[in-house]
Amino acid sequence: MGNPSNKYAMLAGRKHARRKGIQALYQWHLNRETHESAATDLVTGFIEHQDMGNADQDYFSEVVLGVVNGHESIDALLIEQMKRQTEQVDAIELSILQLATYELIERLEIPYRVVINEALELTKTYGADQGHKFVNGILDKLAAKLRATEHSQRS
Repeated sequence: MGNPSNKYAMLAGRKHARRKGIQALYQWHLNRETHESAATDLVTGFIEHQDMGNADQDYFSEVVLGVVNGHESIDALLIEQMKRQTEQVDAIELSILQLATYELIERLEIPYRVVINEALELTKTYGADQGHKFVNGILDKLAAKLRATEHSQRS
């Protein structure tokens, strides 16, 4: 196994990358840039102009680019679970749901419970008062669909 302190640093870097990713996605929702380079411009601008602290910049770039470039398929999955259009969801909570959905689809090495827990922490920090309940319900349903085997093994 690798050095435990390196693993802790990696996990902390991802946690900060998610937080910065939510901020970048929120900005994207407000501006809703749709030109071809919008995602790259967003990531580059954010890294250049924001204090990224100890955020894992590669992970930040991956998740933001993944959400912006794949938002149509991600949103289709969310709409299916929410029974409402994404425009009806607060931009912060939508950003959190999109990032977590991306991780459920693309980052299979991250247990779905970790994805959901990280999303709930972000929602409690940045979202509406009871938004974490909404986010938890949607992500639990998505995990059951996207990670059926892993989800069915929970105790």
